[in-house]
Amino acid sequence: MAWKITEQRVGFQPIETKDTTLNHPLGTRIKAEDATYGPGEFIYLPGCTNGADGAWVTFDPDDYSTTALAADAVGQVAVLMSAMSAVTDYGWGQIYGVSPATQALTSFADAGRVFCTACAGFIDDASVAGDMVNGAKGASTSTARAADVSLAYPWVNDNSNSGA
Repeated sequence: MAWKITEQRVGFQPIETKDTTLNHPLGTRIKAEDATYGPGEFIYLPGCTNGADGAWVTFDPDDYSTTALAADAVGQVAVLMSAMSAVTDYGWGQIYGVSPATQALTSFADAGRVFCTACAGFIDDASVAGDMVNGAKGASTSTARAADVSLAYPWVNDNSNSGA
């Protein structure tokens, strides 16, 4: 995949790369397009423990700190576009559009609902009460550890399995 920034901005860190230098204000949003996956929207975030490429994270809009998504999580959700496994790594998280090869525990059903798991940074399509990721669903039949998922500003609240 090769995401190309589509906005009239110069000097932005490429979507699929991390950096140990803070190149933009945390929370900066930008749009980009991929020839296969179409348009997407991304937010600039710091990394976290278990912040692999394709990992799911929650982020705090107050300071943009991230935590690997896990069961009983609460907050806004993004999919990391590069391996950012330390808080001193900076890069983009996808929040809208089709996100390719996200971390999933098992094969994932096309149009399947998305749920948090006990495995930090991973999702699954097996129903877990209270752990549905609202605003996310499977985008194609996928193999283990590589699920394409459609994102529409996803979030988790630990008490609802509605809104997918």
